[in-house]
Amino acid sequence: MSTSATASGFGSTADATPSSLCAREPRVPAERLVAEMVPPPRFDSVRFDTYIPDPGRPSQTEAVRVLDEFAAGLAGARSGSSGRRGFLGFGRRPAKAPAGPRGVYLDGGYGVGKTHLLASLWHATPAEPSLKAFGTFVELTNLVGALGFQQTVQTLSGHRLLCIDEFELDDPGDTVLVSSLLGRLVEAGVALAATSNTLPGKLGEGRFASVDFLREIQGLSAHFRSLRIDGEDYRHRGLPEAPRPYSDEQVTKAAYATPGASLDDFPHLLDHLARVHPSRYGALTDGIAAVCLTDVQPVPDQSTALRLVVLADRLYDREVPVLASGMPFDRLFSEEMLAGGYRKKYFRAISRLTALARDAKPLVKG
Repeated sequence: MSTSATASGFGSTADATPSSLCAREPRVPAERLVAEMVPPPRFDSVRFDTYIPDPGRPSQTEAVRVLDEFAAGLAGARSGSSGRRGFLGFGRRPAKAPAGPRGVYLDGGYGVGKTHLLASLWHATPAEPSLKAFGTFVELTNLVGALGFQQTVQTLSGHRLLCIDEFELDDPGDTVLVSSLLGRLVEAGVALAATSNTLPGKLGEGRFASVDFLREIQGLSAHFRSLRIDGEDYRHRGLPEAPRPYSDEQVTKAAYATPGASLDDFPHLLDHLARVHPSRYGALTDGIAAVCLTDVQPVPDQSTALRLVVLADRLYDREVPVLASGMPFDRLFSEEMLAGGYRKKYFRAISRLTALARDAKPLVKG
């Protein structure tokens, strides 16, 4: 915002001047991409016993049982490895993988807790954190872009487990790239676990993606056991309605009263996201305690919408509250977008931003 703190009436000594995401242009070294391949902060404390299955959805209870057994089966699976994260030297044979499927695929609609279960599997696998990797499909492709294909293979081949959240079936080129990478890792004895989105044009709520996933990963399908997880979006089960947007004045006042908050005009932020690679959106929010946005409007086009989806994911992962004025979050995307090939991503973004808006409610005093 161009208005000064003093002129706005929010410049008292008790107030903290908010930062601006639009003023940030983070640079992320490749080493950080590797080191950050762990479950995001929101999932630090999740475990199988913190996943509450819906009594009416027995597939949820079964998924917990199967994944718990899968994790236990990985004990000592890589005992011949070096015991550290790093680069598998050429000429050193990887440890022999145990018999049986080396991968599990969690198949279900958005909001049924697939990421919770995937992170729980990471936590339950008996190996040092440096021997387990967890990331989204986008983060994995960014790692390949930063290190190169061969170096990524060497870096991850010493791992016991690789978890991939939101496998992007809607990008054929990246799908082939990652499928090739996973093939090399399976040969090295790395266990795999994945969730995915569905292909464009096939995105009805309750529709499952296992057939698409197993087809797209081609020769790797025999390595995966598919676990179907039925259920509703848990973020809407028994929860109150999302708070209505606040006024510009309320959002601005809350930003100045909240240490570590950022304050940005929403259209300007969307413009800025176009100048920052999505792999840096996590770094863009480093140290931010709350995101305050004024003048939220419907996104103008699909490219902008997809960038906003990535930002929403990073904010949700980091549990950063989002306080906003303007349009409600369920009106961000046009009817055409919500009926199109990326429908599932947009509904996920709406669901996550709505949850973060609830988290932001205590920031508004009075």
